[in-house]
Amino acid sequence: MREAVLRSHRQAGLARLYGASALACLFACAAPIAPALAQDVTDMATKVPSGTQMLLAADTLVYNNDNNTVTAVGGVQIDYGGNKLVAQRVEYNRNTKRLVASGAVELINSDGTKINSDHIDITDDFADGFVNALRVETVNKAYFASESAERMGGVLTTFHNGVYTACEPCEDKPDSAPTWRVKARKIIWNGEKKTVRFENANFEFFGFPLAYLPAFEIADPTVKRKSGFLIPGIVYKSDLGIGVKVPYYFALSPTYDLTVTGTGYTKQGFLGEAEWRQRFNNGEYSLKIAGIHQQDPDAFIDSGIRNVDSGAAGDPNKFRGMMGTKGQFAINERWNFGWDVLLQSDKNFSRTYAIDGYSETVHQSSVYLTGLNDRNYFDIRAMRFQVQENTLASDPSARSGQQPWVLPSLDYAYIPDMAVAGGQLSINVNARVISRDSLDESFTEAYNSSTPTLRVPGIAGQNGRMTAEAEWKRTFTTDGGLQLTPLLALRGDASYLNADSASLAAINEMAANPLIDTTADMKSSLARYMATLGLEMRWPVLFSMANSSHIVEPMAQVFVRPNEQYVGGLAVPNEDAQSFVFDATTLFERDKFSGYDRMEGGTRANVGFRYSGAYGNGWSTNAIFGQSYQLGGENSFTAPDLVNVGAYSGLDKPTSDYVGLIGFNSPSGFSGSLSGRFDEQTFDVRRAEVKAAYSGLPVSLTAKYAFIQAQPLYGFETDRHEVTLGASTHLAENWRVFGTGTYDLKQSVLVKDGVGFAYNDSCFTYLMTFSESRDLATKEVSQNVGFNLSFRTLGDFGSSTSAIDTIQ
Repeated sequence: MREAVLRSHRQAGLARLYGASALACLFACAAPIAPALAQDVTDMATKVPSGTQMLLAADTLVYNNDNNTVTAVGGVQIDYGGNKLVAQRVEYNRNTKRLVASGAVELINSDGTKINSDHIDITDDFADGFVNALRVETVNKAYFASESAERMGGVLTTFHNGVYTACEPCEDKPDSAPTWRVKARKIIWNGEKKTVRFENANFEFFGFPLAYLPAFEIADPTVKRKSGFLIPGIVYKSDLGIGVKVPYYFALSPTYDLTVTGTGYTKQGFLGEAEWRQRFNNGEYSLKIAGIHQQDPDAFIDSGIRNVDSGAAGDPNKFRGMMGTKGQFAINERWNFGWDVLLQSDKNFSRTYAIDGYSETVHQSSVYLTGLNDRNYFDIRAMRFQVQENTLASDPSARSGQQPWVLPSLDYAYIPDMAVAGGQLSINVNARVISRDSLDESFTEAYNSSTPTLRVPGIAGQNGRMTAEAEWKRTFTTDGGLQLTPLLALRGDASYLNADSASLAAINEMAANPLIDTTADMKSSLARYMATLGLEMRWPVLFSMANSSHIVEPMAQVFVRPNEQYVGGLAVPNEDAQSFVFDATTLFERDKFSGYDRMEGGTRANVGFRYSGAYGNGWSTNAIFGQSYQLGGENSFTAPDLVNVGAYSGLDKPTSDYVGLIGFNSPSGFSGSLSGRFDEQTFDVRRAEVKAAYSGLPVSLTAKYAFIQAQPLYGFETDRHEVTLGASTHLAENWRVFGTGTYDLKQSVLVKDGVGFAYNDSCFTYLMTFSESRDLATKEVSQNVGFNLSFRTLGDFGSSTSAIDTIQ
């Protein structure tokens, strides 16, 4: 026998001469053993560019001429085309065309897949191989282990007495059982079909066997889309019964798919759902349909009053259904087009059956076009607001039939890049057209029959408005730090109204509220303007101390403008400025109304200060306090419209109420704030909100108290007091218990409450909740129980129940 032994100083040359082609086989054939690659061996070979050199390091390299073998021994490290191998010994037999690596073998593929084994034996044709004591870590942190494995035909990899899990090994106890794993007599990974099949399998949870599964199949963990049954779910509602949901997923192409779901309810029968999704280079869309023939419409009877949408009594085949579609497409880098449309057989189907994506209380169907470029913004959309409620259409509290069509609404904002007269110019345009079929009104008795309350949020008919506004402002800073900002603004409106005569007659018949002048003519068309000359003065002063710094900023604003035109009584409908709250956040707004249908008029001054503090121990504080004054002209907030928007605002008098806010944050997780509005003479509290929170381990807490003084013209005859508490605590590293509750102090009613507990780690999530809600009018209690199990790479089981989990 003729044998040549070469030491490390001659490794590199001989590696290229004798070992390059042989050892390269290791990477071209061993790497496909990792099932996570799910590809043919020929694909792997093409990943290494031709002419790539192999780098080899070892203590000893032996070339045996008699046996025709090349052997690297001792600390073998090989790098070939981004693939790396570490082993104690690597041998290639040119006669048998087999390559063997042994001794703590670790192969790291160029995509990050890791293969660990004590022994790898692979044939030269790259297709067949055998691995002892194999461990595989895929790029998405899924793990396989087996006593032995073999690869056949370059497609199938079979693990004998194998284990699969998506749980990372515990750093402190790497040999301990993971949260969950599947042990199987045989695990077959099909790289062509991209499936993993388990035969004679046991599912173990924290090391304890829970279920024996003769055979089951899942998608390749590296495959995001694979046809097959998804994990089923269980739901419960008192009027539906227990439901078992079974979805099936069709991966029809890389760009579109279909999910079909069947749910059997013990009370209402079979609900069918189907969702089609398709993606393009510039966007995507989805289409969902659902339907059911209800078996027991009587289950929806509530206190003797039937929801007409649930079906007539004794009608077991009442059909209810929906169709919804959503989409968004990028026309180019600046423009986007999209839609969100819901059509259903009745106003509450999607919410009743919790149709995913369409079950919110108010669904906004819209079609829109938006554009954004630098500081320019454009948005136009058509909208329809759909209130999903459990009330009769004839119920005065029903809101669904009174919602308008918005056809369309337009917003445009433009800020030039260049300064104009040394300051900033901004231009805003808003337009909207509204069509409403029914009068939206409420007429309720307040404290006594002589002072009834009338509010008309919307008049039947069509109305439109277009508003254009330009604002210029520039800031000057004096040597003493005083900042002066003059402001000029000009706004113009043009609007029209085609009101339904019957709705106007109904308002006149109901109007006993002296604040609404029903003798005023409703304008069929009008044009109005508002010019504003303003000045803002700010003087920020910094106080620095040894362990803290404080900024106190006194502020004053004066806005001079004419009176608001066409306001009061039936003069102009108010559609978009109904939600209005005067507090510290709106104190320094030029126009405090929330929309365009109303505008502030008259001369007004806003005076107050801002404060912020930072401390060396990590604490921070902030505060705002001030007051507003009507200096001249008519006060817009004393001229009520059809919704009485200015009433009880605190601005409906020459000297407004005081508004303030104070808050703090600490490095230990404590935070809190107090905000409120206080009577300008007695300092009585008119509106207040107190918040406190602690976020840390193992406990997180939140508390909120809200108070609103009685507002008879809005239908609230008494003060409102409400407390909300929430808590979450970690019992252990991964276990958590949480709960929340809201209590109405005035009516002594627990409005809603819920408790739950959860487990969460890198591969498994468990969530279970119990919640209750109470109707303040009927005091009826509805209860929900839900749970969710989520196994990473396997799927979810249960229902979504995280609504009460407000503290994470």
